[in-house]
Amino acid sequence: MNKPTTELCTHTLTSMNYRDKDLVEDLLGKRTFSEVMFMQIMGRQARAVDMRIMDAVLITLMEHGFTPSAIATRMVYMSAPENLQGAVAAGLMAVGSQFVGTMENNARILEQIIQADDPEKLAFEIVSEMRAARAHLPGFGHHLHKPDDPRTIKLLQIADNEPELEGHFVKALRLVGKTVDQVYGKHITINATGATAALLGEIGVPSELMRGFAVISRAAGLVSHIAEEQKTPAGRFIWDTIDHEIPYIIQKPGSDETT
Repeated sequence: MNKPTTELCTHTLTSMNYRDKDLVEDLLGKRTFSEVMFMQIMGRQARAVDMRIMDAVLITLMEHGFTPSAIATRMVYMSAPENLQGAVAAGLMAVGSQFVGTMENNARILEQIIQADDPEKLAFEIVSEMRAARAHLPGFGHHLHKPDDPRTIKLLQIADNEPELEGHFVKALRLVGKTVDQVYGKHITINATGATAALLGEIGVPSELMRGFAVISRAAGLVSHIAEEQKTPAGRFIWDTIDHEIPYIIQKPGSDETT
């Protein structure tokens, strides 16, 4: 077995390097956090277009209000205020297949369509199969934003205005959107995770890494929920509301009756 190596970081008694950059001389005071983060994750220097696209995605994913992740963070912080990182970690555990993390599943579909000999045929097959299976189509549908998600409209406009991008992922997303409307017989919203998947794909982020950018972004949003919790706590209210609104019911043995 080959001995493992790393390209990420090394240090001496008087210096530290991030990849091939000297932390003190090349990065501190010269590069932004976003630029260094991109370099560390992607293994290459970020172009200006990479930064514009990535920042748009990170801003979009940072805050979603009182979603399960934010509620989890607030509740854990209320219970253990000395453990801020634990509260953030609790919220990040909810970045998954239902909220925020769906972008990677959407990206895999877009990758298949980009590589297909007949993209339209494949898009129709994928959407039809998912509808027949009554499976959730990642990147589509939203309980609040109808007929279109305003974030998606803006994100796709941003991508359209970047001539350096090849546009393959955005084109594939729009093709899937058109096919979804055709198969379902009605317009279904392309949500923000669908758009962010397309934009991250445009700058070369692999689908299996996309959820990582969601985690980075949501971590900032969850810290802001803790900051607000410190000033105007909502955790106790959430707890009291649940305790009041969810009734205690006893099921009688061998009966469908409850008391």
